[in-house]
Amino acid sequence: MATSRGWDRAAAQVVPTDGLRRPEVAALPLGLPSTAALFDFMRDAELRFETVRMRIEERAHTSNGEETTTTEVALRHPGHAKVTTTRQALAGKAEYEIWISDGDLVRTYAAAHRLGTQRPMRNRPRGLNDRDFPGASRLYEPVTSLPMETLPDTFIHPAGLCQNVLATGRCTVIGAEVVYGREAIVLQCDHPRTTEVVADRPDFSVEIAADRETGVVLRLVESIGGAVTRYAHVLELLPDAPLAPNTFQFVFPTGTTMLY
Repeated sequence: MATSRGWDRAAAQVVPTDGLRRPEVAALPLGLPSTAALFDFMRDAELRFETVRMRIEERAHTSNGEETTTTEVALRHPGHAKVTTTRQALAGKAEYEIWISDGDLVRTYAAAHRLGTQRPMRNRPRGLNDRDFPGASRLYEPVTSLPMETLPDTFIHPAGLCQNVLATGRCTVIGAEVVYGREAIVLQCDHPRTTEVVADRPDFSVEIAADRETGVVLRLVESIGGAVTRYAHVLELLPDAPLAPNTFQFVFPTGTTMLY
């Protein structure tokens, strides 16, 4: 169940002539999959539901001690997403930030400073899906975008995590377990490549648990020298959950300072 580096199929899915993207792998077979088969399955995670509700808790060790962050996600294909991030402030007050998009416009609001932004959705790099390009140079194109380089984006769009992080280290599918009521496949990755100097060490490792039904990441654990430095896990995952009509509506509170 171990593999060395090389999985580069994040953007390998073929879009049918009708334009409707579908998972290449409908379901994982019984037993434990190979690493490559698990990555292929995870890549198409967001294609296995039309809506989703998710709640993530992250504990990270920083210079200020352990910090806990809770993130609530609501998503409806194509384009509609809302991400609410709550952190416990030093004064004991909860600080929250909102990121909300309809696929064309992105609005953000930071309650701590009462700052808001409103801008068009950021364009993704163009021209990188040419089939003559190496697989590792091509990018996964999400059906519904989420804030980049965040846990919701990593958990719901795990293709980049698989190709750019996990596939750069030595991966082993180590078993299956139940994570908050959902069956998951657990994978261990030793010494993945990283751009962070502090984590560029031979004793850096990453462990993930992938939902067997959808391919969404349910747990992410980063360790250095056997000590856990980051622990993020899904407390709630509801694929195809009903969403209220006003889920993606948002009005900036009175007194908000608009940056742009």
